[in-house]
Amino acid sequence: MVSSTHWLASATAMAVLEDGGNAYDAAVAAAFVLHVAEPHLNGPGGEVPILLAPAGQPPRVLCGQGPAPAGAAIEHYTSLGLDLVPGTGPLAAAVPGAVDAWLLLLRDHGTKSLREVLRYAIGYAEHGVPAVERIGATIDTVRELFETEWTTSAEVYLPGGRAPAPGELLKNPALARTWQRLLTEAEAAGGDREHQIEAARRTWREGFVAEAIAGFAAKSTMDTSGERHAGTLTGDDLAAFSATYEDPVTYDWHGWTIAKAGLWSQGPVFLQQLALLPGELDYATPDYYHTLVEGTKLAMADREAWYGDSADVSLETLLSPAYNESRRRLIGEYASRELRPGSPDGREPRLSEHARFVAAGGEIRTPAGAGEPTVAENGATRGDTCHVDVVDRWGNMVAATPSGGWLQSNPVIPGLGFPLGTRLQMAWLDPGLPNSLAPGKRPRTTLSPSLALRDGVPVLAFGTPGGDQQDQWNLHFFLAVALRGKVRGGLDLQGAIDAPNWHTDSFPGSFYPRGMVPGGVTVESRIGDDVIGALRGRGHDVTVGDAWSEGRLCAVARDPETGVLAAAANPRGMQGYAAGR
Repeated sequence: MVSSTHWLASATAMAVLEDGGNAYDAAVAAAFVLHVAEPHLNGPGGEVPILLAPAGQPPRVLCGQGPAPAGAAIEHYTSLGLDLVPGTGPLAAAVPGAVDAWLLLLRDHGTKSLREVLRYAIGYAEHGVPAVERIGATIDTVRELFETEWTTSAEVYLPGGRAPAPGELLKNPALARTWQRLLTEAEAAGGDREHQIEAARRTWREGFVAEAIAGFAAKSTMDTSGERHAGTLTGDDLAAFSATYEDPVTYDWHGWTIAKAGLWSQGPVFLQQLALLPGELDYATPDYYHTLVEGTKLAMADREAWYGDSADVSLETLLSPAYNESRRRLIGEYASRELRPGSPDGREPRLSEHARFVAAGGEIRTPAGAGEPTVAENGATRGDTCHVDVVDRWGNMVAATPSGGWLQSNPVIPGLGFPLGTRLQMAWLDPGLPNSLAPGKRPRTTLSPSLALRDGVPVLAFGTPGGDQQDQWNLHFFLAVALRGKVRGGLDLQGAIDAPNWHTDSFPGSFYPRGMVPGGVTVESRIGDDVIGALRGRGHDVTVGDAWSEGRLCAVARDPETGVLAAAANPRGMQGYAAGR
């Protein structure tokens, strides 16, 4: 079974499974297709956290989040007159980590050759994919920037001087040539599949790809500051990076064990949200939504104060009954408009000056609502991403959330066909914080795939695009599964995805310009007038979105008793797809 945010990626993964490949072969093939089919949501210059559970083995995290380059010191940015890392341009580029992570996954856990998994992406890049509506809409929003400043992007995404219409074939022959050359050089190295994959990793990190990336990053480029800046990414930074394996963080809740990436990610927010829940929940009532929204605010406040690659907070404390009982008492009858991080182990929380400013009512505000990236004329974007889940006949399971390297994040690198990412915008320029910008440190990412286990056995893989909304939408989906029980002999994945969803922006956002909407909550209109009225009566500033606008979840599941597989995909946007047999 496979579920992803684009039907071509799902079809690709199924083709690999049908051809005898395992879940990891399928996920890698789908990931490279997503670079072609959803270039406004991810690309080779981006990043990916991967949660994997090989059959009979404990879950692992494969981190494809690259760190800040060696030259990315706070002093360099402040000397340019910046108080935030720009939302676009090479100054915001971390070391690209996604491709190395996917290749490492294929080497260690896959069975297919590099050619067998890359051929789908090469074919789509060469011959074209039918453009979804949001690709053209995103390109049109930054058309002037492409035509006047990022002209290499115009060559790829404004063929004939216009954005592709919905359904029109979008080709990227430069990207096809990049993958083909990577493949040719890997095969020329000889040896078995593992040796060839290692050769591809070296070519990516030290060969023609690295040379082109480093050369282009050194050029001055217009970014969201309104000025042109050169980046700090060098060939040495690319050569030094390797994706890494680590243990997930976990939390036990009502017979489930949830596995997430660590404090360099947003993942533990999901666990804190679960830990903050009261003993009883009456699903989908006004009190249910109020409790979830207020708990999210508290967990996100802790994220701001305590999460980051240099975090030294105790996760055991953050998830402990005593800590969460004290935090739970802060949830009152009415909506909070404050940013209220906790004091684990009696320690005083520290926040960036920008976070304090927006929490105090500063005028920077993130746009209300959700959906695909919100793009300003200078390229500023809230960001968005993709997701893919796969489970195979042997019980191998994987959940991954590829992101970054969006077509609107940086100019396309000549000869390669893709731009760099902008993940450094999530790091603060205040020194001494867990998420302060520093050379070699990973910026705290919003990317947050999930695995759920029962009695130590992986049962469910899920995730969603959505930036700061990811673990809000993930939470509502998971509770819809866990609290509503079984339907038709299995978990009701589709019903949980379809359930009316919500999100709050009542905390500092992770994307430039990092605003906040105190007390704000956005709900789908299908949630019902009674819930909307009750939330407003409790002081929430409710924005009512379209009926199908919140969340873009994917999920796969395996019943450990019967081996029966299941999958579901998001109907919002008519783009995600689940498939299997």
